[in-house]
Amino acid sequence: MDIEKGSQISALMLTDLNIDGLSLARGERRLFKALSLGLSAGQAVALTGANGAGKTSLLRAVAGFIRPEAGTIGFHDRGRTLDPREARATGLHLLGHLDGLKGQRLAGDELGFQARWLGADRAAVDRAVATLKLAPLLDLEVRKLSAGQRRRLALARLVAAPRPLWLLDEPFAPLDARWRQAVGDLMQAHLDGGGLILAAVHDPLPIPARPLDLGAFA
Repeated sequence: MDIEKGSQISALMLTDLNIDGLSLARGERRLFKALSLGLSAGQAVALTGANGAGKTSLLRAVAGFIRPEAGTIGFHDRGRTLDPREARATGLHLLGHLDGLKGQRLAGDELGFQARWLGADRAAVDRAVATLKLAPLLDLEVRKLSAGQRRRLALARLVAAPRPLWLLDEPFAPLDARWRQAVGDLMQAHLDGGGLILAAVHDPLPIPARPLDLGAFA
């Protein structure tokens, strides 16, 4: 895979994510409490813990889909506090365990729709297609793609519309060994360009990453 080192990220300069004293619950059950985490440009954190520990919920809280019981989630540009709504709207990507793709659409149409929604132009989409080797898949319905092919299609929007913070939920789960390495290279290039990665994982990431066991905050 040909990946440009230090590829340009979005115009929003989100350089730091700061989580302080965070507590999350699901229904009546508290997932974790008093969790604090700092993540800066060029860094990755791997969230670990048993199923149900709150890894996915933490990613969704950072993205703004879950309201914390307590604590704060702050986005910063070299010490300057950013508006959380703007940071979430234009400064991050959330790639969930479910890919969020429309099965009835052609893969090319689905990627084009998502990329345009995120502000990418045609040239950026073409680069994403080339990077993830998607050209042979574009005329197929999404529902006919394998799980690994669907994951590559979902990842393409991160390439087409660069944003500083990647929130990744089990990003390698459906990928074979070749594509795990290729996506690892993509993640490293993102960090080299000043990006940040917060990933929920069961297996170690193929990039330098600081581990954070959510079980320690239960």
